Amino acid sequence: MKLLLVSACALLDADNRVLIAQRPEGKSMAGLWEFPGGKVEAGERPEDTLIRELHEELGITVKKECLAPLTFASHAYEDFHLLMPLYVCRRWSGTVTGREGQALKWVRAARLRDYPMPPADEPLIPHLIDLG
Repeated sequence: MKLLLVSACALLDADNRVLIAQRPEGKSMAGLWEFPGGKVEAGERPEDTLIRELHEELGITVKKECLAPLTFASHAYEDFHLLMPLYVCRRWSGTVTGREGQALKWVRAARLRDYPMPPADEPLIPHLIDLG
């Protein structure tokens, strides 16, 4: 089974709300909500992936020292096994914008379960609630 390494980020605003993005039509698991991030490329560290992906997807600039590791998910999908570290980020520059046409929402951690998420993301929610 193929191992896929994906890095994810819980952006927290000044009101301690978490940013989630809706997977667009045409992608696997379209319509589900997820934490921003993406696939770790060969030779890339998970933090570097987030810096790149958050700029590409959301138009923001994040510094490595602003990314704090929180937890990780390990989930077996039918075709691959996903390993996903989750980082927390409270500081960035720029305005968060869905640059790839994705819907975005700022949500209180306790309300994250109100949004359907991929199976790998769901176990991350209690860790974010504990931050609150």
